[in-house]
Amino acid sequence: MSRVAIMGSGSWGTSFGMVLADGGNDVVIWGRNPDVAADINIRHRNDAYHPDIDLPERLTATTVPAQALAEADIVVLAVPAQVLRQNLATWGESIEADAVLVSLMKGIELGTTKRMSEVIGEAAGAPESRVAVVSGPNLAREIAQRQPAATTVACSDEHSARRLQDACTTNYFRPYWTTDVIGTEIGGAVKNVIALANGIAAGMGLGENSQASLITRGLAEMARLGVALGADPLTFQGLAGVGDLVATCQSPLSRNRTFGFNLGQGLSVEETIAATKQTCEGFKSCEPILALGRDNGVDMPITEQVVEVVHHGRSPKEMVRAFMSRDTKSESRLSD
Repeated sequence: MSRVAIMGSGSWGTSFGMVLADGGNDVVIWGRNPDVAADINIRHRNDAYHPDIDLPERLTATTVPAQALAEADIVVLAVPAQVLRQNLATWGESIEADAVLVSLMKGIELGTTKRMSEVIGEAAGAPESRVAVVSGPNLAREIAQRQPAATTVACSDEHSARRLQDACTTNYFRPYWTTDVIGTEIGGAVKNVIALANGIAAGMGLGENSQASLITRGLAEMARLGVALGADPLTFQGLAGVGDLVATCQSPLSRNRTFGFNLGQGLSVEETIAATKQTCEGFKSCEPILALGRDNGVDMPITEQVVEVVHHGRSPKEMVRAFMSRDTKSESRLSD
């Protein structure tokens, strides 16, 4: 049994906290909102994010970071990617020296193009052996309903990966471990951008052929970037690659797909942001992902078009025309 701190009381942080509590661990969730903390402690609910879901009694909450982090041997980071560094600077002294730091975030940092595990290592002064990542087809609402699901847990240190795997194994949640942190993170970050593009296509009324083509080429784009950074190509055939990509692109529960769908329906970026109640990592991370690709000589046409639409005013129709006017080439070459 471990003592776990979940830093972030949103949708996925709450669901993963529930998994860890069901796995036999003592879990404390930190969040800024005192009403959410009180709901968790008194009613064992987080109705702000998961209405009508009963949470385990061994899962509690606090609005004081130091209270959540005290004696925690697993610290789960579930805040928006772009505020991670800032938060770690505040929490650093309260994190136990031997705690495993776990990223639930699927983004790339603006300005630095660093993966979340790299930000954690820098901001918390943690070695790679203590930094882990969880990524897979894990739509938070379905996890909260305890529907069967699987995921990837990644850490460069096998012992830490297996330790986290044991902590989050339940009768409805099955983790698989790997040491490929790069591939696991790139899969999680890039799939959000592809899901945003696929949402645009669905919102425009484009059918299954169009969406399947976009998802498949998105997988190739994801793998190209990952391999260029040193990832294992096989990772993208697994849960953190195609598994997460399919779930995020196709489910109406996906906030990235929903963001894109609204754009495809004709809403402006500003209207879509106003209608989005939770963080859409694809919107924030598409620019640093594109920069990361360019820095490493990787062609990322889908990501490029998403950036044009959400940050430079290109219309969805122009995005489709840009895709269809690209030169034809061999499908089998990873570099294409």
